[in-house]
Amino acid sequence: METPAIALFAPIDLIAVDPARNVRRRYAICVMPDLFGAYIVETSWGRIGTRGQSKCLSFPDRAGAERHVAAILRRRGTAENRIGVPYRLARTVALDRAG
Repeated sequence: METPAIALFAPIDLIAVDPARNVRRRYAICVMPDLFGAYIVETSWGRIGTRGQSKCLSFPDRAGAERHVAAILRRRGTAENRIGVPYRLARTVALDRAG
């Protein structure tokens, strides 16, 4: 899986589906600023159609948040070797920052 450019503040949704093996996984990454200038990276994962799990990490700067997101995407890129089916990009939301 090729790592897409990180669109800060736009969610990234990944899915891995293989009906023959009953694999239906989702993974979502969202980066958002907090009120104090830090960046929050929220990741959520689980079986499609379930509540799943989530985790939030705070980073003092944008570069740290981008490195963390890149590491997550690298790990998701190796899913085919681990679970037998690759993750694919389900959707991204393009945000218009012009106003």
